[in-house]
Amino acid sequence: MTGNLSIRIKIGDREYPLKANALEEERLRKAGKIINDKIKTFRDKFGIDNMQDLLAMVAFDCQVNAMKLEEQEVETNQIISSRLNSIEELVVSAVSE
Repeated sequence: MTGNLSIRIKIGDREYPLKANALEEERLRKAGKIINDKIKTFRDKFGIDNMQDLLAMVAFDCQVNAMKLEEQEVETNQIISSRLNSIEELVVSAVSE
C-alpha cells in the first residue's frame, strides 16, 4: 500500500503544501515545473512581472492546449471508427461470398 507523502510545490512565488502518493508525486512536481517554465517564458517574452497576469496567461495557454488535444482526440476517434467500419464491411463481404 502506498501512503501519502507531504510535499511542497512552488508555483510562481508561492509554495503550496500537497499530499500525494508516491505515484502522483512525480506528476505533481513535473506539472509545477511546466507551470513555472511557462511563467518564465511569458515573463521573458512579454516583460510582465505581475504574477496574477502571468498565472492568468499560463491558465489560458493550458486551456487552449487542452482544447486542441480534445479536438485531436475527437478527430482521431472519428478516423478510427471510420476505418473499423471499413474493415467490418470487408469482413462481412468476405464472409458472405
